[in-house]
Amino acid sequence: MSDNQLLNVGESTPLGNVEISPDVLEVIAGIATTEVPGVSSMRGNFATGVAERLGKKSHGKGIKVELKDEMVLIDVFIVVDYGHTIPTVAQQIQSNVRQAIKNMTAIQIKEINIHVVGVHMEQMNEDVEI
Repeated sequence: MSDNQLLNVGESTPLGNVEISPDVLEVIAGIATTEVPGVSSMRGNFATGVAERLGKKSHGKGIKVELKDEMVLIDVFIVVDYGHTIPTVAQQIQSNVRQAIKNMTAIQIKEINIHVVGVHMEQMNEDVEI
């Protein structure tokens, strides 16, 4: 996420406000995505690849959260295991991510877009880029 915008959750109380960083939504969405059968891996950018090689686990890898006019848009970039039906895996990811974010933050998501960037071939032990 390029800007450091925070999402207000709930109404202001005499005790103060609750704000959530989009980075938190990235982590929740990333964990919810990896729980879906058929997801081989997530695709991140160069920086997350370098960080993982240095031993830092990035749970938000492959997730992009965008805030537009008080709406939350999420893009998920995945590699699917060969033999799984892509539309079924995508729908399960959308459902899992929406439910996890709703349960943990009470934030409503406008869109969850799934981008399949590869297929993992188990028998060949390599990713085939599409």
